[in-house]
Amino acid sequence: MEMGEAPTRLRNKPSWLLNKASARAHRAIVESMTALDGHAHHFAILAALDEFGPDSQVRIGQRCGIDQSDMNTMLNELIERGHVARTQDPSDRRRNRITLTAAGQRRLEELDATLTGAQGDILRDLSPTERDTLTRLLTRILE
Repeated sequence: MEMGEAPTRLRNKPSWLLNKASARAHRAIVESMTALDGHAHHFAILAALDEFGPDSQVRIGQRCGIDQSDMNTMLNELIERGHVARTQDPSDRRRNRITLTAAGQRRLEELDATLTGAQGDILRDLSPTERDTLTRLLTRILE
C-alpha cells in the first residue's frame, strides 16, 4: 500500500506509521542478512556476547528478546559455523555457558557493517540529526 492510498486517519496515527516503518525495516534487514547467509538473531546474540561476555543461553535470549526455542536453533547454527562455543558452566554444571569465538567476533563486525548499511538505506531521507532524534524518541517509547 502506498502512503497516499491510505486513509488520512491512518496516516496520522503514529502507531500505524511505526508499524509500517517496522515492516519496511524488517524486510530490509532480512534481505541484507540473507545476502550474508545470516540472521538478525545471529547479530543480536553475537552483540550480546561481545558486550556482556560469556553467559547462559537463557540469559542471552532474555537480553536479546529471543524465544528459547528460536534461541536454541540460532545457537546451534552459530556453533556449527564456529562463531560461538558452548561449554559447561564451571560454577553450575547443570548450565551451559556460551562464549564468543574469534571467528564470531569477525562475523559480528561483518554483520554490524551490513546492518549499518541497511540502516542507512532505511533512514536515507533523514539527516544525521533526525536519525539521532528518531533513535532517542523510539528509545523513550520502549523504556
